[in-house]
Amino acid sequence: MPDDAAAARAAAEEESAFSHSPVDPDVTAAYGDHPDQVIDFYAPRPVPDSAAPGALAPLVVVLHGGAWRARYDRRHITPFADYLARRGFAVANVEYRRGGEDSAGAPDDGTPPAGRWPDTFDDVAAALDALPALVHEALPQADPRRTVLTGHSAGGHLALWAAARHVLPPDAPWRTDGPADLRGVVALAPIADFEVAEKLDVCAHASLQLLGGPDAFAARRPYADPALLLPTGIATTLVQGRADLVVPEPVAESYADAAAKAGEMVGLTLLGDVGHFPLIDPAAGACAVVAEEIAQLAW
Repeated sequence: MPDDAAAARAAAEEESAFSHSPVDPDVTAAYGDHPDQVIDFYAPRPVPDSAAPGALAPLVVVLHGGAWRARYDRRHITPFADYLARRGFAVANVEYRRGGEDSAGAPDDGTPPAGRWPDTFDDVAAALDALPALVHEALPQADPRRTVLTGHSAGGHLALWAAARHVLPPDAPWRTDGPADLRGVVALAPIADFEVAEKLDVCAHASLQLLGGPDAFAARRPYADPALLLPTGIATTLVQGRADLVVPEPVAESYADAAAKAGEMVGLTLLGDVGHFPLIDPAAGACAVVAEEIAQLAW
């Protein structure tokens, strides 16, 4: 259990991250018929001085967190999307279906269900597949050839998963023939190893719920757990607060260790005295570190 000071600091960090007003996008486009199958686009403003005149901006695809639960939608991460846009990136903020009352494996204790199987994965795959065409129409300032995928917490899991679709089992409906055309992935406090996350009771066993409960967990892990989908061959960096009480440091470290055992080096940036939410809080210094990690891959 965290001590009182650590818990108070974590609560203050969360309050700060959620204190910003949502930022409306420049354009919203649908990638499916469900109300949650939409992507918000933010135009770059301004393009950095180092960019050539008239150059297209790198595209950052953002996948929000919230334990794959319905009460957390993309609106809470729009200040972070705007923060990136104000640093010269074109930004695509992806919405997807999250847990609902009919979610398989929903707990009986009143905890909101986490995710929908297979809908959450269907949506992320469909959004990434539709993105190039949508970007061409909605955000002509963006260069899809310089795409970086990022996500926070549960969204960090989805970012790692989306970059690993080419190494999914052959019978997976989301498998692609080859790796995604990405400059890289920057996963922020990701739920990156489901086995470790379950041992630590991350987000009230959200990963267990995402996969449909105890009866389905083991069978579905090879289709959903980033720690089992390695190596990807795609440049990947994890940014993790060492004081994170929501998704603790061992989850990220376990993924990095699994990558190394698979013959792949994954960057792991550990931030001292930083918890879960400063990574997406424009008022926090950790957010600048995240932007720099993205820039190193994108520019």
